[in-house]
Amino acid sequence: MPFDTVQVARLAGGWGALGALAGSDGSANHPYLQRLQTKIEPLRDLADAAHYLCILHGRYPGIIDHAVSHARSDTERSWLDAASGAFIAERALLARIVAAAGPLPSTPGHAESEAAASAQRHALEMLAQSDRAGCAIGAAIGLAVDWVEIRRVLDAAADRLGLTPPPLALPALEETATVIDALVREGAIERAMLFGAQQLFAQHRGLWDLLEARAGARDKL
Repeated sequence: MPFDTVQVARLAGGWGALGALAGSDGSANHPYLQRLQTKIEPLRDLADAAHYLCILHGRYPGIIDHAVSHARSDTERSWLDAASGAFIAERALLARIVAAAGPLPSTPGHAESEAAASAQRHALEMLAQSDRAGCAIGAAIGLAVDWVEIRRVLDAAADRLGLTPPPLALPALEETATVIDALVREGAIERAMLFGAQQLFAQHRGLWDLLEARAGARDKL
């Protein structure tokens, strides 16, 4: 788990609240994501996860790209520009995995699942385009820190498919913490950042719930 108590205490500052939120509400705590990271789950489940992650985050512009246009300071814009550039490789990796995995496994309720994922993507896009100061950058930071855990699922899928993923190039945790500390000088901005991140984590938890339900439905076939 990347955002444990020791790290939160070490980074402190404005990162303390967001780091604690990532530790409690982020994807790392979801049991289905933890199962997928083990590399022993069926390939069909890993491929299913990659496909649905592609629905949420595989298209341009994504959450981080939308947030760039809502940046209110050079510090914010610099972090977002770096994260946006790094996420290009993540979208490419998603596309490679989906292509290599081939058609999705037959799953009951597929149309409803696709509709649910599309609704999640829409909710995330609205969040990342919020005019409330701090909300969009909060969602973008939430994605960046949660992606550390998500990337382990993609790495597991890539390994099973014989693909070599590129190194994860999103801004380092320490750099992100510095940016957060620079932005949270006003209480209203910090609250909005926490809201944006919290909503991002909630959508991701909903995705893992959906994927777990889909895997359970396939097991019953």
